[in-house]
Amino acid sequence: MRNIKKLLVFKWIVGLILACTGSAWANSFDDFFIAVAKDDVATVRQLGQRGFDLNTRNAAGEHALYLAIRGDAPQVTDFLLSQNKVDVEARTSKDESPLMIAAIKGQLDLAKRLIARKAEVNKPGWTPLHYAASHGDDNSAAMVRLLLEHHAYIDAESPNKTTPLMMAAQYGSAGVVKLLLEEGADPLLRNERGLTAIDFARQANRQASADIIAAFVRAQQPKGKW
Repeated sequence: MRNIKKLLVFKWIVGLILACTGSAWANSFDDFFIAVAKDDVATVRQLGQRGFDLNTRNAAGEHALYLAIRGDAPQVTDFLLSQNKVDVEARTSKDESPLMIAAIKGQLDLAKRLIARKAEVNKPGWTPLHYAASHGDDNSAAMVRLLLEHHAYIDAESPNKTTPLMMAAQYGSAGVVKLLLEEGADPLLRNERGLTAIDFARQANRQASADIIAAFVRAQQPKGKW
């Protein structure tokens, strides 16, 4: 009888410990992602020091570094990037990476740090170069140059065969269109719908980009002989 009582007491203690541990983890989980959203780096740092896994994902499967960059939380971003154990290539369910978000937001210094941490410049599917080319700010050319300097494939095809030049033609600046063409992008490639970069520009009523592409194509045509 005494042994049975001891066993029951032991199980009760173990259950209590597990319940407390589970409750503490749940609280830490919520505190962590609230802190990321608020750019509360002190809380994020404290949780990390207490052993909370900085690579934990939220209920949607999103990594804290991705969320910090997307949500404009610079202090948390800086801290997470300084931690070697943080996975800089953690992807979302849509296959977006932290570098892709930095690229589309035009955060050049952040992109440099991510690349220095071995973030993938040439990932399959949609790439950081697609995202950089989509950024409409004239300063986006610097981001495109950075990626090209790190061997980004200039004619990378998305799952539907859209290229960075097509994205620039529809969403980006005319300066980026010109830069991509000068760096060797092929303006005659077609996506799954049979559209070329100039079609993208015309559909988006971006006449300046359409004119740049048309002039480039004409310049590449062989000269006739009379």
